Amino acid sequence: MLLPMTTQARVLVTEEIAENGLDQLRAAGHEVDVRLDLSPTELRQALEGARALIIRSATEVTEDVLIGAPDLMVVGRAGVGLDNVDVDAATKRGVMVVNAPTSNVVSAAEQTMALILACARNTAQADAALKAGRWERSRWTGVELHDKTLGIIGLGRIGKLVAQRALAFGMKLIAYDPFISDDRARQLSVELVDLDTLAARSDIVTVHVARTPETVGLIGADFLSKAKDGVRVINVARGGIVDEAALYDALVSGKAGGAGLDVFKSEPCTDSPLFTLPTVVVTPHLGASTHEAQDKAGVTIAEQINLALAGDFVPFAVNIDAAEVAGTLRPFLPLAEQLGSIYASLVGDLPDKIEIVFEGEIGGVDNSLARLSAVKGILAVGTADPVSYVNAASLLAERNVSVDAVARPTAHDYVNRLEISGGGRSVAATLLGLRNEARIVGIDGHDLDVPPADQLLVIRNDNRPGMIGKVGTVLGDAGINIDDMDVGRDRTGQTAVMALAIHDEIPAQVLASLRAVDGVVSVDSITV
Repeated sequence: MLLPMTTQARVLVTEEIAENGLDQLRAAGHEVDVRLDLSPTELRQALEGARALIIRSATEVTEDVLIGAPDLMVVGRAGVGLDNVDVDAATKRGVMVVNAPTSNVVSAAEQTMALILACARNTAQADAALKAGRWERSRWTGVELHDKTLGIIGLGRIGKLVAQRALAFGMKLIAYDPFISDDRARQLSVELVDLDTLAARSDIVTVHVARTPETVGLIGADFLSKAKDGVRVINVARGGIVDEAALYDALVSGKAGGAGLDVFKSEPCTDSPLFTLPTVVVTPHLGASTHEAQDKAGVTIAEQINLALAGDFVPFAVNIDAAEVAGTLRPFLPLAEQLGSIYASLVGDLPDKIEIVFEGEIGGVDNSLARLSAVKGILAVGTADPVSYVNAASLLAERNVSVDAVARPTAHDYVNRLEISGGGRSVAATLLGLRNEARIVGIDGHDLDVPPADQLLVIRNDNRPGMIGKVGTVLGDAGINIDDMDVGRDRTGQTAVMALAIHDEIPAQVLASLRAVDGVVSVDSITV
């Protein structure tokens, strides 16, 4: 949910979003490049140099598009669904994908109720007949919603709002959702049932799930064969979840009594056998088409893009496995990444197992994002491939390295302490004072106190007089200034570690001279 900070970036916008959202991006100092109705070739060309891409449902972000956009950091979908974004390909390339999952939930729930009412009362059909000069009161007699059973498939954000609104009409509510607990369903006055039971008992069925391989064709011939006679089917979710051919057959045979469809398998859809049936009400994907929803989607996605480009927490990132970061842990995120890079430089070849210890107050909160920060720092050393919070976990798995996070809420020497260890090397750090100043407080079991720097020199030596002077002489003769340093001893007192913050990169010949000093055991030069 974090990306490297970018102070100013070009943001490509390929579909219309609310001007309020564009203004937020401009106010943050970003260049907003609006180019609508691009062909796939034009899209790839327009993405050259773009750090962010904002789309809605029409722009297809494929693997080929992502491969041709090496500077791209984040893709923002101003809406809920991500059917038109190859999220797996984006994850592999380290591109964050964000959406606006709450922007249209009210509008979609209200559109669902509109179609339920239209189907129950034949509103659209009666309207068309009267405008055609026919007064057909008896033909379009409807049914009341009161005391009817509404079967809700998917009791998420939108399904929950539909349940609340249907309850006001006096409907009986049942739902199928394997991810919702019985207690949560009872709080919504909903009875959880299996899918076959929902089919058998529902007078009206409404769908509120994502389109996945498991849900495509969910409302098909098998479901409809088990449904109550005269069932009405509502779909304001995603096209393809309802098998349109099977629904047509059920409507023609009389098994289904009506349908209200806002989405279709292939869109735009202007010609379908379903359109010929008088019991069907259709709308052209209007679930999110309210002024309020459009404004919310534009503003929300602009907020997410601004956060991503600023390297801050992005709450609606869909391809990062991390919970929202606690306030206590937030200052430790950059430190965790820096510490990961220092550790990787010390250890060289990564071991099979690495342990990250969160000690003190930071040991009592969710550490998933800080762990990811450390992993990103570890993997960034010695590779030219892009490593981000998005692909760090998958890259780690490819290297067959496991990283275990250990929480120790009890503080010892410091209020908070972060340590990374494995392969015989370890490094620990903390933040001190009101300014949260970073300090390295341990290396390979030696206690010390030195600020991290772009260039660090870690020297292990025999614990005997004169070693600091010998090291200082070599560096001084080479014209290398020491910004800060500290010495830590192990518990036996036999060896010591010098940690030196150096301003400039140390030439190879100087490192060779240091290693040749009598009493020096090892020398590690670390560039962070």
